Amino acid sequence: MSERRVVITGIGCVSPLGNDLNTTWEGMKAGRSGIGTITLLDPTPYDCKIAGEVKDFSPDQYFRVPKDSRRADRYVQFAVAASKMAFEDSGLDVSTVDPRRFGVMVGSGIGGLSTLEREHEVCLGKGPKRVSPFTIPMMISNIASGIISMEFGLLGPNMAIVTACATSNHNIGEAWRIIKFGDADGFLCGGAESTVLPMGLAGFSNMKALSTRNDEPQRASRPFDVDRDGFVMGEGAGVIMIEELEHARKRGAKIYAELIGYGVSADAYHLSAPSPDGSGPAYAIEMSLRHGRINPNEVQYLNAHATSTGLGDVAEAKAIKLAFGDHAKNGLMVSSTKSMTGHMLGAAGGIELIASVMAIHDGVVPPTINVENQDPECDLDVVPNVAREAKIDVALSNSFGFGGHNASVLVKRYV
Repeated sequence: MSERRVVITGIGCVSPLGNDLNTTWEGMKAGRSGIGTITLLDPTPYDCKIAGEVKDFSPDQYFRVPKDSRRADRYVQFAVAASKMAFEDSGLDVSTVDPRRFGVMVGSGIGGLSTLEREHEVCLGKGPKRVSPFTIPMMISNIASGIISMEFGLLGPNMAIVTACATSNHNIGEAWRIIKFGDADGFLCGGAESTVLPMGLAGFSNMKALSTRNDEPQRASRPFDVDRDGFVMGEGAGVIMIEELEHARKRGAKIYAELIGYGVSADAYHLSAPSPDGSGPAYAIEMSLRHGRINPNEVQYLNAHATSTGLGDVAEAKAIKLAFGDHAKNGLMVSSTKSMTGHMLGAAGGIELIASVMAIHDGVVPPTINVENQDPECDLDVVPNVAREAKIDVALSNSFGFGGHNASVLVKRYV
């Protein structure tokens, strides 16, 4: 692997906690839940009636031509918004660089489900001739990356990896590889999702994957707690600008952190359940540490995938103990920000890597809220309920997807 170093120079996010980085991060530090009763549809017929919805979002302001937002699925609107924030935060001026050296990798676990649902109803109710000619380009999972490249004039590598809830980390990690290999100088990368919709809610509910703690929405997402009963869907986007170090330094960019490692593996076990021994995620963690030339005991913070499901949280705890050994219980802080945002599916890894970077930047580890009776099988320091001030030099973010897709991304303080 090339010795080209990769740094994070811009951050953008849209989440149930807020529609920008500052509001989202301040919410995490405060241990604030963004989960409530669903308003995007009538939740009455569904077992799960709660979600982490993005609120007060106006997409027009994020598009060069405001009316273009109407031809973008909600997940794409989130992706464009987060990308614009990351792009502007980076201070990059495309007119001063070779646009063929800057790419986009922003994925979605499910894609344009709202467009598919709406146009399917039109097809059945009014006939096929009434289906919008924009249906396919609006719903496909790669279109966010395509539209982002058009919005900012980025002519470099452009693609979208789809690995369910590991989507963001795979897009970020593979963008990192391309820069390391020398085929690009920078990327907007991450993920976006919007599935608080009838099919999304029904599909996950009928799998018995979602929490039904409907009377206490803010207490429903409770990773590592004995009384967890499933995850809570969230929506939004997390996008970062990553850049080759010397390129960033030459233009005087601010640097949040350095991206130093990326690990990938498969469970090869089940459609939706994790391998119970945690060996697959452990291998991804170990690979990211090898890439970063980091010893396990050098990692101070791990942002866990931990979704608040019975099987998943225990399997990840086992993976962490396999990968980190004694350090897992002695010095490693592990928290799940999904306790506050809900599970943002394909956008989760983007938001959670941002939380990891900000933990380094601000010296604050976000908590796992709603830990009232910690599961003895998840016997880690899960930073329960209250954020913790700590100097963080190295942090890792885990994301795992249905199908057994595992991805870990490692970041460290830039020096």
